[in-house]
Amino acid sequence: MRSYRDLFRTPEFTPFFLSSAAHTAAQTIGSLALGTLVYRATDSPLLSAVSMFGPQLAQVLGATLLLSGADRLPPRATLTGIGLAFAAGTAVLALPGLPIGAVFGVVLLQGLIASLGGGVRWGLLNEILSKDGYLLGRSVFNMLSGLMQIAGFATGGILLTVLTPRACLLLAATLYATTALATRLGLTARPPRSSGRPSVTATWRTNGLLWSSRPRRLTYLGLWIPNGLVVGCESLYVSYDPHAAGALFACGALGMFVGDVTVGRLVPPALRPRLATPLLLLLATPYLLFALRPGTYWAAAAACVAAVGFGASLVQQERLMALTPDELSGHALGLHSAGMLTAQGVAATLAGSVAQLTSPATSMTLMALASVCATLALAAAAVRRRAPESSPEPAPAPAPAPAPAPQES
Repeated sequence: MRSYRDLFRTPEFTPFFLSSAAHTAAQTIGSLALGTLVYRATDSPLLSAVSMFGPQLAQVLGATLLLSGADRLPPRATLTGIGLAFAAGTAVLALPGLPIGAVFGVVLLQGLIASLGGGVRWGLLNEILSKDGYLLGRSVFNMLSGLMQIAGFATGGILLTVLTPRACLLLAATLYATTALATRLGLTARPPRSSGRPSVTATWRTNGLLWSSRPRRLTYLGLWIPNGLVVGCESLYVSYDPHAAGALFACGALGMFVGDVTVGRLVPPALRPRLATPLLLLLATPYLLFALRPGTYWAAAAACVAAVGFGASLVQQERLMALTPDELSGHALGLHSAGMLTAQGVAATLAGSVAQLTSPATSMTLMALASVCATLALAAAAVRRRAPESSPEPAPAPAPAPAPAPQES
C-alpha cells in the first residue's frame, strides 16, 4: 500500500476513519471543558491536570484485567458499546453540583473502558489494512488526531468563551454518540481474531508472552516513557496560561500533524528506523525553554516544534508489529496504548504535583529534562545489547485458549 488514495479505496477504512474523527473531537472538547471546570472550582493545577489526563491512570488496571478482549471480542459491537459508554459518562460529568470525587470516579471508569478500546481499534485497523499498510494507515489516523485536536481545542476554547463548561461536555457526549452510530452503520460484523473467552488469566498470560522478548520490552518502554513525560508538560497548559490553553493545545496538535505526515509519507522506509531517538529528543527539548517562562507566542511555538517529535511513535509501532504475530496484534497494540496512556496519566499527576509545590513552568522544565534522560538511557541500552539479526525475532506461540462456553439463546 503506497499512497493515501489506496487507503481510502480500502473497504471499511473511510467509515472507520470518520468514526475515529468524531471520537477524537469529543475527547478534545470534553477534556478541555472538564479541565477548565475543575480548575475554576478548585484553583488547583494538580486536580485540573488529573481531570484531563486521569482516564489514562486507569489504563494500567485495564491492561491487567480486560486486554485479552482486544482479540477475543467482535470489533464492531465492542467499539459501538465503548462509544455509548463514553457518551453516557460524559453526560454525567455535565450534571450540575456533581462532587469532585464523583467527577474523578467517572473519569477513572472511562479510562478503564478506554483501555480495551485501544486494542480493539488498532487491532481492527491492522486487520483492515494488513501489516504492509499499517504504518501508512496509522500515520493517517495520527494526522487525523492532530487535525481534530487543532479543531477541537480551538473550537473548545472558543466555545468556553460563550458557553459554560457543562454545555461543552454535553456537546462532547453528543459526539461520542455519533461515534457509536457511525461504527454500527459503517463497519461490517467481523469475528474475533482469536478464539476463547476474555479473562484475566488470558490477559496476564499474553502480557507475559509479549513482555518476554527484550526487543519488544525496549520498544514498549520507548513508546511509553519519553512520550508520557512530555504529555505531563502538556497537562499544565491550563494552569500555565488559562486564557491561551486552547491555543497551546492546538499548536501542539499542528506540530504532531507535521511529524506524522513527514514520518508516514515522506521519509524513506530505510531511514525510518534511525529516527526514533532524534525525534524523541525533539519531543522534549523545546520544553526546556519554559525555564525562562516564555509568553504565549513563544510557548505556542515551543509546543508546536516539540510535537513534531510525536512522529517517533510511528517508527516504534512499525517495529513492534514486525516483532509480533498477527493473532496477537490487537493485544500488542492494546498493551502499547494502555501503557502509553498510563504513563501519560502518571506523568500528568506528577507534573501537577510538582507545579503545586513550585510553578507550572518549573514543572514543565523538569518533566522535559526527565524525558531527555529517559530517551538517552533507552538508546544506550539498545546499543549495548544490539546483535545482528537476519530477521525479526518471532514471538512464541500463545498458549491454547480454553474452549468457549456454550452460548445461551
